[in-house]
Amino acid sequence: MGKAYLVGAGPGAPDLLTVRAAQILTRADMVFHDALVHPQTLALAARARKILVGKRSGRHSTAQSFINKRLVDAARKHGVVVRLKGGDPMLFGRAQEEIDALRKAGIDFEIVPGVTAATAASAELGVSLTRRGLARHVAFVTPRAGRGERRNDWAASVLAADTAVIYMGAGLAEGISAELVARGKAKATPLVLVESATLPERRILRGTLADLPTLALQAGGGPAVLLLGEVLRDAIADRAAVAIPEIQAYLRRA
Repeated sequence: MGKAYLVGAGPGAPDLLTVRAAQILTRADMVFHDALVHPQTLALAARARKILVGKRSGRHSTAQSFINKRLVDAARKHGVVVRLKGGDPMLFGRAQEEIDALRKAGIDFEIVPGVTAATAASAELGVSLTRRGLARHVAFVTPRAGRGERRNDWAASVLAADTAVIYMGAGLAEGISAELVARGKAKATPLVLVESATLPERRILRGTLADLPTLALQAGGGPAVLLLGEVLRDAIADRAAVAIPEIQAYLRRA
């Protein structure tokens, strides 16, 4: 009987992987990895068999029950089995379902944290998600809910927080903006969309909550997070005068 490791690959850049994660990958016999894990990160698992089990919004994805079974089966045959997840396994990574499956099967496991997109994006901006006297609590939310899941009142958490980070929200930008404004969030609330944080192709789009649908049209296909709150006001102030005309020009060209 082997051991399973649920490992955070971080937000993208391979040099943001933790030392422990890198060491485990070098010993891995099998690696089940997400779609967006950097090739250089996967290259650390030189001796392992690598199996893509990624989930991308709006695209064909591997069923979670199938991933759970493959993890259990692999750990019964191999010494070191890694489930390599983008960001941190314990935040919007469906880790609990895999943990429950491993526990039920009697498989030993370990969780190795990773840098999550929220902190990576705030680092790119040079803006702390918390700030003395201004922001004392932060909400990490996603508006997405799977079929058959209970109602996801993500907006209530955003409205209650000083700062909010919305995962997997760029494709739902119009609905997010409309929902928050309808429930009392100021249209002028500062907002930044960060796409592909920590990678050379990253994009940072700045504006307000009212601008969100327009900003999202400029985003590409990379993973994106939305940061919302007064801590971002200085980050957008210097760019506000030019950002919206640039977006409007982009839309005219499109």
